[in-house]
Amino acid sequence: MSPPIAHECDVAIVGLGPVGAALANLLGSAGVSVIALERDAEVYPLPRAVHFDGEVMRVFHSMGLKAEVEAVTHPGLKPMEFVNAQGQVLMVRGGNALKGPHGCANNHYFNQPQLERVLRQGLARFAAVKVLTRHDVFAIAEDGSGASLSVENCANGELLGIRARYVIGCDGARSLVRRLMGSVTEDLGLHQPWLVFDALLKRDPGLPDHTVQYCDPARPITYCNLRGDRRRWEVMLMPGDDPVAIARPENVWKLVAPWISPDDADLERAVVYTFHSVIAHGWRRGRLMIAGDSAHQTPPFLGQGMCAGIRDAANLAWKLALVLRANAPDALLDTYESERKPHVRAFIELAVRLGAIIQTVDADVAAERDRKFAAGDPEVFTFPAPGLGPGLRSDEPAPVGQPFPQPELADGRLLDCELGGRFGLIGQAALIDHADGATRRRLRDAGVVELDDRHPGLRAWLDAHDARAVLLRPDRYVAGIARDPAGLARLAALLPHARAA
Repeated sequence: MSPPIAHECDVAIVGLGPVGAALANLLGSAGVSVIALERDAEVYPLPRAVHFDGEVMRVFHSMGLKAEVEAVTHPGLKPMEFVNAQGQVLMVRGGNALKGPHGCANNHYFNQPQLERVLRQGLARFAAVKVLTRHDVFAIAEDGSGASLSVENCANGELLGIRARYVIGCDGARSLVRRLMGSVTEDLGLHQPWLVFDALLKRDPGLPDHTVQYCDPARPITYCNLRGDRRRWEVMLMPGDDPVAIARPENVWKLVAPWISPDDADLERAVVYTFHSVIAHGWRRGRLMIAGDSAHQTPPFLGQGMCAGIRDAANLAWKLALVLRANAPDALLDTYESERKPHVRAFIELAVRLGAIIQTVDADVAAERDRKFAAGDPEVFTFPAPGLGPGLRSDEPAPVGQPFPQPELADGRLLDCELGGRFGLIGQAALIDHADGATRRRLRDAGVVELDDRHPGLRAWLDAHDARAVLLRPDRYVAGIARDPAGLARLAALLPHARAA
């Protein structure tokens, strides 16, 4: 027998890590009622993720928390280097600008507990968002109009029910929601244990001021310069290593002795993780959906694991808001997986390829790798820019399906401040002002913000893509471009229709 319903909401979020908290902030900003359920009483106190990119900072900006996030992060302005056992630089990650295409630094480093506290504190702004910590979901029953969650209050053992129109599982790699949905997972081939060692410096021992991947076949190691006095080493376990013994402080200090000693730093934690590369098939079943590690797991070699989850939240939040607040068709939610899965797969596959370079332990294979890289200058690579899969977008190639840059407008504000959480149409006034009646009605009914191309940076983008207009989605991905009135009508036709009342 299900427990009695104690709360009702539009969206129940199971799990309040960074992805669940980001989704709750985005939904709260859109006026959607949310109940966020978290089994633990407090934010997990130890660091896990350490990096996010400029697109993710843009998402934090969209939820009104950019300044608060900037206060607990710092931009990574030096390139990541891949160095062999002889100290030769094999590869360099480029694109470390202080102001990149998203209107902010391209890379940011942080301490995850601090970031999570900022995101949770942000939820206090929204009367319609309720956070229930120490509440464990143990069953979900679905029906045609929503879902009922059976929940235990871990503080007192009380059982209660929660009624939601949609349930989003942000409950991690062992996701209950994913299991209840019956989603299967695909293994993309990387399962490697690494020791993760976090240290707090007591003095500066002359460590590198950037991230270094030491591609040494004798023992691959990653070093990360994090915010303030925080530093991280990730040490690959080799055949014969005991995962329990290697994490003991005396053994950890031996592994990092080339860099620091106990005189230089305090050990914050040392734990063995297995890096996985996994993607789920079936991110939605009726009223249930999954996001973040519940839907995919990315090896850390690109620093994109949490980023992928925040992108999930950004993709899903505006679609839920349209379905719940603007009477858009429920089928809009089916575009979530179709758009996001090819995008996240591209990042996972690149991380796996980089992992193959870093994790080479055969001396002969490593020597051949080094010879290939030594044939020229260090190879420079940047983050990929994969497009969204099929969904609410035209079927044209890039730049359709990719993020639109964020320039400053004439008044000094960034583009997203003008667009808010709405669709945006940027283009030549001569084209937009003379659209036919049906196109004008579609644009008006969808609340599209119209900007002409006289704003700085916008005309240059249109010219570069031989376009007269571009339609931007609320998540700032390009939905389509137009070159003539017929093309503009096709853009308007992409906008979700409201269902009949």
